[in-house]
Amino acid sequence: MAIEKDDSFQFVSVWLDGKNYSYWSYVMRNFLKGKRMWRYVSGTYVIPKNTEEEDVALIDTWEANNAKIITWINNYVEYSIGTQLAKYETIKEVWDHLQKLFMQSNFAKQY
Repeated sequence: MAIEKDDSFQFVSVWLDGKNYSYWSYVMRNFLKGKRMWRYVSGTYVIPKNTEEEDVALIDTWEANNAKIITWINNYVEYSIGTQLAKYETIKEVWDHLQKLFMQSNFAKQY
């Protein structure tokens, strides 16, 4: 019987400060892919809609992983950015908000 190592405490060395979104998102995307969690962020794995008994476990797993990823994201953004994320329920919404917020401002700065 193999015991799976919990590396939830593995860290990312880059914090989102508002000026480094491109690099931060690259690092976080790879971190989440390494954790097999990127499908939650990309929206390809959505919360199951059925409430049949066998789906309850899937819903619980989805909610737990969604919360875990949101926590990881909040751990790697500045406080002022993190407070803006509290209104979102899913990691997809969080990621999309950050992308919209910082990609627009980065393009404006480049222009």
